[in-house]
Amino acid sequence: MISSVSTKTAVTSIIVVSVFVLLFLIWIIYLKEPVKVSNLAFISYLPIANAILNSLSAFCLLAGYIAIKKRKREQHLKFMLSALTFSFLFLISYLIYHNFHGDTLYEGVGFMRMVYFFILISHIFLSAVVLPMILTTVYFAITGNFSKHPKIARLTMPIWLYVSVTGVMIYLILYHS
Repeated sequence: MISSVSTKTAVTSIIVVSVFVLLFLIWIIYLKEPVKVSNLAFISYLPIANAILNSLSAFCLLAGYIAIKKRKREQHLKFMLSALTFSFLFLISYLIYHNFHGDTLYEGVGFMRMVYFFILISHIFLSAVVLPMILTTVYFAITGNFSKHPKIARLTMPIWLYVSVTGVMIYLILYHS
């Protein structure tokens, strides 16, 4: 197990990395002009790929939760590492999409517009909140700190699940409503 750094140092590092990631996301999505390249047809497939990755992450989170409730730690670990991997792949795909395409504006009106923006704003806010929580939860698991790991995991899991599910909902509303 990793235990050469103090918990305070690790959590501080996690917060710094998370803030950097958040600032980078804000820059790439809202401040930077998209890179226009004509030969990248695969970019148009990234929104559905992102929805699939979010769905897989949500599935693994639920399966990992069920596994730990049944005290199947090996299975829990595999599902949680899979959820982490799918979320990481989503983030990479999301960055690539926004780098080349830019932001996608929602053009709906009426009640659905209010629903969409409620989901979007809560999704964005909780995405920023959950990243350091995920990394801290993983840190406690890796270091074998199983007094703190379940405590933060109880908060992390539902927020992470919400972010994954609302990511799929945002895709469905943007592209299929």
